[in-house]
Amino acid sequence: MEQRSSLLIVGFAIAVAAAIGLAVAGAGFWLSGAVLLLWLGTLWLAASRPPPPAPRPVDGEISRDRMSALIENSGSPILLIDRGRVAAANRTARKTLGKHIVGQDARVVFRHPNAVKLIDRGTSGMATIRGLVRRQDIWRINYQAMQGDLGVVELVNMTAEADISRAHTDFVANASHELRTPLASIIGYAETLADEASELAPPTRRKFHETILAEAKRMESLVSDLMSLSRVEAEKHDAPSERIALRQHVERAARDAAGPDRQHRLLLECERDFTIEADWRQIEQLVRNLVDNGLKYGGEAESVVVTLDQAPGGDARLTVRDFGEGIAPEHVPHLTRRFYRTDPGRSREAGGTGLGLAIVKHIIERHRGRLDITSALGHGTLVTVRLPAQPESPDDLS
Repeated sequence: MEQRSSLLIVGFAIAVAAAIGLAVAGAGFWLSGAVLLLWLGTLWLAASRPPPPAPRPVDGEISRDRMSALIENSGSPILLIDRGRVAAANRTARKTLGKHIVGQDARVVFRHPNAVKLIDRGTSGMATIRGLVRRQDIWRINYQAMQGDLGVVELVNMTAEADISRAHTDFVANASHELRTPLASIIGYAETLADEASELAPPTRRKFHETILAEAKRMESLVSDLMSLSRVEAEKHDAPSERIALRQHVERAARDAAGPDRQHRLLLECERDFTIEADWRQIEQLVRNLVDNGLKYGGEAESVVVTLDQAPGGDARLTVRDFGEGIAPEHVPHLTRRFYRTDPGRSREAGGTGLGLAIVKHIIERHRGRLDITSALGHGTLVTVRLPAQPESPDDLS
């Protein structure tokens, strides 16, 4: 604005000087006045013209510093790539890949042909790579090209999704195998019995019928455990809110698991009671599974001891101890996996489905508890369950 005022004053002075010059040269008063008015009119029109608009930023244009600030607090690892190098990385990316990546060549950071091709191409797209952080990791790289040589890389960890998919596939395969085995036995014996040409002695026929019945019960037990596992997994994230007195449910479930034939092998040592927030049906299922395992695999003449006492810190502590052959150390970390058996033949002979401890694990997770299994060959196995106890007295609770 000040510059325009200065130009207007200079123009006015020049116009007056020109008019005086014409008058001195003998051009006449009217001619000199007309030139002066024409010049002044031109200056006025020029002065009234609005200033040119300020230059506007190009649509979508954003500075590198502004982009760095925008991505800093994102929960996903995000990197800003400029001419093939990592110009900036947000907090999550620095934590995941290391602070040293800023300034490095992007090809060195990702070290994977799919990622290198995607970034070198310079157009938006995505690629999947393995082993970016750990060898078994699976990551999806989303690349968004920006103005100039800038590009934004977002990393999405797909490892958990892949693990879940693989676990589902394994589960279906294992369940199919477990169901197919008794079913094939039932079909085989039933076809033999139905064959009119076969001349089977009555004792043989009776044995075949007993086998069919046993395999059918085994299938029924497996289907029941599969349904229980499905229900427990579906409710795993819903913490129970009902307050129960724990001891009566532990004692009742332990006696149910032993039954009349194994009652003499069961020793209950429940010193005190606890109030916990729990689904009492699942707590009883947990106890039945642990006691049944101890009685099955703890030796036919050995006792199973069930105790309920207070753990350090105030939690309720339930332990189930058997004095059987024990479990080799390499098997212990895998005992809660679905269908995992240390001795498949012995487990099937004893009527096990391979799902008991998997159900126990999910029940404990739902109740925000903790499971520990220790075992020594020749000395038996100890299973410890810790459950958060409530400070209120368990009196008058169901």
